[in-house]
Amino acid sequence: MTAATQIETTFREEHGRVLAALISQFGDFTLAEDALQDALVEALTRWQTDGVPRNPGAWLTTVAKRRAIYRLRRAETLERKAVILDPSADDEEETEMDSIPDDRLKLMFTCCHPSLALEAQVALTLHTLGGLSTHEIARAFLVPVPTMAQRLARARAKIRNANIPYRVPPADLLPQRLDALLAVIYLIFNEGYVATSGATLTRGDLCGEAIRLCRVLVTLLPQSAEARGLLALMLLHDARRETRLNAAGELVLLEDQDRARWDQAKIREGIAVLDEALALYTPGPYQVQAAISALHAEAPRAEATDWQQIAALYGTLAVMMPSPVVEVNRAVAVAMAQSPTVGLALLHRIEGVEDFYPYHVARADLLRRTNQREAAADAYERALALCRNSAQRAYLQRRFDEMLNRFDNLP
Repeated sequence: MTAATQIETTFREEHGRVLAALISQFGDFTLAEDALQDALVEALTRWQTDGVPRNPGAWLTTVAKRRAIYRLRRAETLERKAVILDPSADDEEETEMDSIPDDRLKLMFTCCHPSLALEAQVALTLHTLGGLSTHEIARAFLVPVPTMAQRLARARAKIRNANIPYRVPPADLLPQRLDALLAVIYLIFNEGYVATSGATLTRGDLCGEAIRLCRVLVTLLPQSAEARGLLALMLLHDARRETRLNAAGELVLLEDQDRARWDQAKIREGIAVLDEALALYTPGPYQVQAAISALHAEAPRAEATDWQQIAALYGTLAVMMPSPVVEVNRAVAVAMAQSPTVGLALLHRIEGVEDFYPYHVARADLLRRTNQREAAADAYERALALCRNSAQRAYLQRRFDEMLNRFDNLP
């Protein structure tokens, strides 16, 4: 593995840990991010000549702390900042990485403070804890990249100017932060489950991080049915992650996946956690989505899937959480339960999805299945134009070509 590749891997795996440790010590988002960038630049130079250190994350933390101190001294603000310096900061082996997960939880609550808009809470936590780029977050929110960059900048400024505390709030305030925390975790998981760009369809590190963070929340809020619902949902999804690509690296849809390779331990745990959530008798959207995923997981064959119940659950979800995303999924479920024509009619009623990639994929597939070649071709072309993931693009292009060939060969 080259130094550049190792740096990229370390950044993905340790970004949240390192940044949380820096913010915990210095109390400044911008300083922490700048110092981490300095450390990454230094790593690119030193690791190429000295080799990759034994503990890359600890090395980055130590170097980033030194770079932060240097920046403060250079700006003559060290005394005013009242920074408590660690006398072992120059020793790369002295960094205690085991203490950083608590800092990450503090960082999540800081980013999800109620004085910030919900969109800003989610975006900032994705950027700081998940290490997602501004481009990746913008795609998740279906907004232009400059808009997301401004949103992130305003969120950092609000935290600084309003002196939002960097701490885990008291237990009585925890439920008020739950909606934002769950949204953050699920978006991190989704970015890992279907990467918005690049050649890799999935990123297991992000899926694992989201599941880990959700386990922490379930421990903190044992009476939260929705925290358990989200944990169940992610476990059930993650059980299928390894089968989403074949040996050639090509995308494999749910109905074509090798169900014998699904992670049965995760499926069992996911269903058990969902049962625990339902036993709390406080239904919510994540529990409904987990129930849908459980129906997929429990079907021994694709054709045995209970699409009628799935369509009904999407109807319930549309009432709880109305959105174009839910409506697209409901239309697909209805198409499977009843007919492509009925599903297509529902799909065409949805508004505000011109730039929503899954909408055009679903539309292309239903138009293909109803033999509407020209309209299907337009939908495929629109989906391909919006797709930034190589594996998904290759799959769409194959389906598009198959459709064209089939129609060309008709008498």
